[in-house]
Amino acid sequence: MNNSDLGRRDFLQTASIAAAAFGASGAALAAEPNIQLAQAQTAPAQAVPVREHAGPMTKRWTEQRWQLDNIIQANGMDWDQPRSVYLSGPSGALANGDFAAIRASIKKYADAAPAFERQARRREAIAKDAESAGNPITARENYFVAAIHFGAAQWPIDEANAQNLAYNKSKRDCYTKYAALADHKIEEVWIPVGDKKIPAWLHLPPGYAGGKIPAVISVPGMDSLKEISVAMYGDRFLARGIAVLAIDGPGQYEAPLVGLYFSVQNWMKTGKACCDYLASRSEIDMDKIGITGNSFGSFFSTIASAYEPRIKATAVSGTCLEPGCHTIFEEASPTFKMRFMFMSNVLEEKVFDEFRKTITWEGHIDTVKAPYLCLAGESDELCPLRYTEAMFSAMTGPKQLVVYADSRHSVGGVPSANLGPTPTVLVADWMAARLAAKPMASEKWFVEGTGRVVKSAFG
Repeated sequence: MNNSDLGRRDFLQTASIAAAAFGASGAALAAEPNIQLAQAQTAPAQAVPVREHAGPMTKRWTEQRWQLDNIIQANGMDWDQPRSVYLSGPSGALANGDFAAIRASIKKYADAAPAFERQARRREAIAKDAESAGNPITARENYFVAAIHFGAAQWPIDEANAQNLAYNKSKRDCYTKYAALADHKIEEVWIPVGDKKIPAWLHLPPGYAGGKIPAVISVPGMDSLKEISVAMYGDRFLARGIAVLAIDGPGQYEAPLVGLYFSVQNWMKTGKACCDYLASRSEIDMDKIGITGNSFGSFFSTIASAYEPRIKATAVSGTCLEPGCHTIFEEASPTFKMRFMFMSNVLEEKVFDEFRKTITWEGHIDTVKAPYLCLAGESDELCPLRYTEAMFSAMTGPKQLVVYADSRHSVGGVPSANLGPTPTVLVADWMAARLAAKPMASEKWFVEGTGRVVKSAFG
């Protein structure tokens, strides 16, 4: 096979790039009960059958990638979710021009990483010049944006290859420089879980001057990263006096590059590991710990909170709560399944099809007793609403389900979200109230297109 026969994605993922400074994969944290799955999660790269690249490959990707490129050409980089919106949001207005250029550059899947890399290197150069010129604010802002772009460049790469590792190193380098110049205290954190470590950043509110404060564990989604969990300025939790522990949990973004893969068992350990770390911090009030997750982070956060009673409140949005995840993996963009196979270190599709049956709240949700908030789209195309409603029917603790009329998976961009309760603000205010031990009613809210909220009690 010559290069002209390679798919666009494979050309992207086999591009030559300078090697990164650290190595990649390792065994999963916990052995799966099925021996075949355990072997799939721990098999060395050389044991994988010869393929076009070392990452996962699925039937739908092979058959539909030409259609995907046509869809991207017609609809742009946000064909499957508003990626450019949630990536640009934490940067504020500074990155608006960058994302306009990126959206214009991405005409096919293979364009994504180079488009983000170009903007990342431009921002990094601006930051270095500003730092040399003695302009620390300009430097920190550009280092932050550069880190986000380098992280976004990692998104299409479903293997721990040199390209992914190099982007990750550049992301960490830029974010570390941003942290040193930021308007609030940020610390690099590695949280032990078994023989692996969860990569994280701890943020303290601007102006923190001592005493015990609440904290939120922030869990990103499948395609997002811990560095966007806290806005550069005016973060919703920091502004409310709440510290944020932003993590890439098992399987998420940086975690697979250090051998930490997804499994339900690993996420069962994650809440405890994060709380153990927070308990070691003199700044944190361990009676006021919450967890929040978006998209697939909704499932991860739910499992983490189910096994850690020190978590006093859980808030999720954009749900991925369908047991077995058939819709997102078999009916949505084929990129989702490819990425999650990489996250799980299960490279063979048939093996993964068995493995994904373990991705369920069933058998876990009974132990969630702390207050729980969920924001969901009425027309969620990745997790039909009935699965979220089924989980709520099984829950026995205080609970609040807020459904936005006509919203898809990413809650927002519709009249109900524009005219009704702003989703991010609702989550932040709800979390602050719960960590302050304010009472709540178990209710279902339906936000109509006019913004009117219709409330009903759970029967």
